Amino acid sequence: MINLKIDPEFQSQIPPLTDDEFKQLEENILKEGKLLSPLIVWNNTLVDGHNRYAILQKHPEIYFSTMPLPFESREEVLAWICKNQLGRRNLTPEQKKFLMGKQYSSEKRTEAFRGNQHTAKKSGSVQSEHNQKPMKTCERIAQENHSSASSVRRAEYYAHGVDVADELSPGFRDRFFREELHIPDYLLENLGKAKPEEQAEIFKEIKNYVPKPKKVKPNKVTVKQAEKAASNTIDESYDVPQKFLELYYRLHNAESLMRKSWEVTFDLNPKLLTHPEQVKVLRFALKPHLEFLKTLDEVLAESSGESSKTA
Repeated sequence: MINLKIDPEFQSQIPPLTDDEFKQLEENILKEGKLLSPLIVWNNTLVDGHNRYAILQKHPEIYFSTMPLPFESREEVLAWICKNQLGRRNLTPEQKKFLMGKQYSSEKRTEAFRGNQHTAKKSGSVQSEHNQKPMKTCERIAQENHSSASSVRRAEYYAHGVDVADELSPGFRDRFFREELHIPDYLLENLGKAKPEEQAEIFKEIKNYVPKPKKVKPNKVTVKQAEKAASNTIDESYDVPQKFLELYYRLHNAESLMRKSWEVTFDLNPKLLTHPEQVKVLRFALKPHLEFLKTLDEVLAESSGESSKTA
């Protein structure tokens, strides 16, 4: 089996697969018995196919081939990786913005390396249909991704901010792209623009950032709605007495607000019920509340029993 070199920087540009996606890819490869597409390499360094290559390490019997591409520099490789990944349909907005920024940054450095004349000859040939002038790199990338040139320029700061955050806190990039962290764009852009001596202070803001919960308007319940809700109780034969309707309204409203608060929490944390570690945090946070509700239910059951005996 050919041993290919893994370049950490190349690999870090590729959005990580979830455990389920990786498992599905492995099953597909084993079913086929070979890789259907060749691994892209540059000077024996893997450029595209890192997940497939990881699977090959586990199953050396699987047949595969490689396709070398004649890149001139590392920057050209990085630009190609980003552009190739941007062709995927299942990218999150964060991943897409990161890749656009990295592609723009890499292509700018490639052009600087080649020199203005060589750039104009090779990459400046993309022209606008209206004015026949060479299209700027950011404009071309924006057009390719249905975005704007200003968005591409901001994406460069954003991508650099993600990289800086990962340097200051190893593993940040993966956690961020797995949607375990929710950081607003402006903070990452600020980090990307910051001078080295300012980065630690801005990163503190990122570490301490807490997403603002969505505003939930109080659920105003009218007397008629309260009467309707009161009729839909566990004991259908029970009607809330008129003099206790206001009390029922308050209890019903409290329960409704609590439920909406949880719905907002789940919206902000979409993997709260599926991500193993987040499930542990949820169970830990809920434990005292569940115990309280259990105790309350026991007290109510006991009170209800005493009432029936008294009656």
